[in-house]
Amino acid sequence: MSTWYERGVFYHMYPLGMTGAPKHNENTEITHRFDQLNRYIPHLNQLGFNAIYIGPLFESSSHGYDTRDYKLVDRRLGDNSDFKEFVALCHQSGIKVVVDGVFNHTGREFFAFRDICEKRWDSTYKDWYKGVNFDWQSPLGDPFGFEAWQGHFELPCLNLFNPAVRQYLFDVIRFWVNEFDIDGIRLDCANVLDFNFMKELRRETAAMKEDFWLMGEVIHGDYSRWVNPEMLHSVTNYELHKSIYSGFNDHNFFEIAHNVRRLEAIGRELYTFVDNHDEDRIASKLTKHDHLAPVYMCLFTLPGIPSVYYGGEWGVEGKRTRTSDDDLRPAISMDQADTLHCPLTDLIGKLGHIHAENPEFHTGRYQELLLTNRQYAYGRWDGDSLIVTALNSDDNPAAMSIPVPVNANTAVHLLEPELEEVPIENGKINLTVPGNWGAILKLKGGSK
Repeated sequence: MSTWYERGVFYHMYPLGMTGAPKHNENTEITHRFDQLNRYIPHLNQLGFNAIYIGPLFESSSHGYDTRDYKLVDRRLGDNSDFKEFVALCHQSGIKVVVDGVFNHTGREFFAFRDICEKRWDSTYKDWYKGVNFDWQSPLGDPFGFEAWQGHFELPCLNLFNPAVRQYLFDVIRFWVNEFDIDGIRLDCANVLDFNFMKELRRETAAMKEDFWLMGEVIHGDYSRWVNPEMLHSVTNYELHKSIYSGFNDHNFFEIAHNVRRLEAIGRELYTFVDNHDEDRIASKLTKHDHLAPVYMCLFTLPGIPSVYYGGEWGVEGKRTRTSDDDLRPAISMDQADTLHCPLTDLIGKLGHIHAENPEFHTGRYQELLLTNRQYAYGRWDGDSLIVTALNSDDNPAAMSIPVPVNANTAVHLLEPELEEVPIENGKINLTVPGNWGAILKLKGGSK
């Protein structure tokens, strides 16, 4: 039996951006914006999403990753009762909720950092941060030096080797589980977190809630170092993200297929995406806008746990600049949904339901069936059941003859069920795939 996250179809929310919250948290009053997020829930149900990754959420000074208080929802979004209601509404609709865990660093307004500023070497918390040194000042004028994340001194790095820090963070997570009933955590900067901390985190959270999911932000490296029975369940599959958009832009399906083959040992567990709050929108990355459709077909049918970044279902564009990520994180209200609705919206809805309803896409084995620069076909297995995806990145229709290692008679179109079944002759599916399109076919009648 697969877990909820193996069956997951994720929707990624960056709440400070999507609700139009102020960039800086300078006011004392609470502004209740969760009603905007609550309105997304029926929309997500309609499109087949059954999980949300939302974050950052907790009280911070600016972009959300400079945490002030791990036990308070950011006042620009609302209060704790607002988020508690949001999670409850999601659960009532069959949607799991995963939040951002920013445990590598805090903001400078976090209580432990402020205590060191005030009491210096007499502070109980002087060992809570990495590299604390009272012989020099930070570039921001703090009365001590410390290690900062990538040299950003507004983000002092926590000392996760300190048992008191680890215990504090575990207590925070226990609070999130007890107070909000969250279903998992996405670990910010997991690539630089202490491995022993993550092992202990896995043991602690497993005892807090059954099937609690831990996913880490990892860009480069051997993903199996993080994804294993002792540490995390999943990491962000940046390698596939890169190969998908460049594979389409360069008309080179070999790049995608090579990446999938290399990651197949752990690929079914990886968190897959085509854009996020740190990356240019896929609609802006692609050379051909017409490639959006087969790109999302790829995302939903290749091994992995697919995620769509908010606005992706409407083909929203956006690029980061040297100084700002604002265009990646625009305010979008459900009041705009009818205006933004487009054929891509309907396609993603179909893909979401197809993925959620077919176990071949959850834990199913991957098998490459046909590969050229501009055509690509592969199968996903569940026992003896096989689903074949055929993709065409060329502008012109492509006749594809796909060998299938199963004694089946016909193949049924899942994406376009109104189309006639495709006969299987001499062990091959022969069909013509329109330009910049694809087909998802479930084989009928027979066995391996």
